[in-house]
Amino acid sequence: MARGDQIYTLREFLNIDGVYEHHGIDCGDGTVIHYRKGTETIERTSKEYFTDRRKVYVKRYPVRYIADTVIQRAESRLGERKYNIIKNNCEHFATWCITGVSHSQQVKNFIPLLYNINVEQISEPIKQAILGVKTDVDTAELVNKALADIKIAWENIQPEYKQVRQEINTWQKVAHAAVKQDREDLARAALMRKKKHQQRADELESSLQKLATMTETLLRSQNLIENK
Repeated sequence: MARGDQIYTLREFLNIDGVYEHHGIDCGDGTVIHYRKGTETIERTSKEYFTDRRKVYVKRYPVRYIADTVIQRAESRLGERKYNIIKNNCEHFATWCITGVSHSQQVKNFIPLLYNINVEQISEPIKQAILGVKTDVDTAELVNKALADIKIAWENIQPEYKQVRQEINTWQKVAHAAVKQDREDLARAALMRKKKHQQRADELESSLQKLATMTETLLRSQNLIENK
């Protein structure tokens, strides 16, 4: 780690450890500027507070601003309270400081197709129902709403995942046939297509697994509510 680096730790979500990354900018003096959890405000805190005794990782970029510029950009947004889990989260902020582009790879990987629905209608009921936020709405109702929205998300992702898996098998067969015909060029091209589809399949599989884990957690919560 060095001054001006984008650092992150793996944090807990829905009582499941290591589900999401919390990003910030290392100021090199024992402090980190980041969107502080709980206040949803960009603040400078101690590195110890930021890491919460968790392992720290560094995000690398081939092209980036120099350290002084990164820190100046981070400091220019101190006190900001515009947190949005989908559009302006801690990773968006840190990436903007480093590259000038507001981007969150974990959002892209986690919910590649969820932009077709109102994702905040998923995250907020889950946050309220599972994390114990007091509301005027019945907790069981919030859990059921979250489950319904996750079902929509799953039904958006699952068909593409099946299609991509079929493409992987098809291009594998094409590569195999090309090798038999001594067409190394065609085999190489087919394997490149297979690799591209495999990368997409891995992204979608990860998203489906996380949705499944969220569903399992909500169902456990629902059982606890019903058994009270």
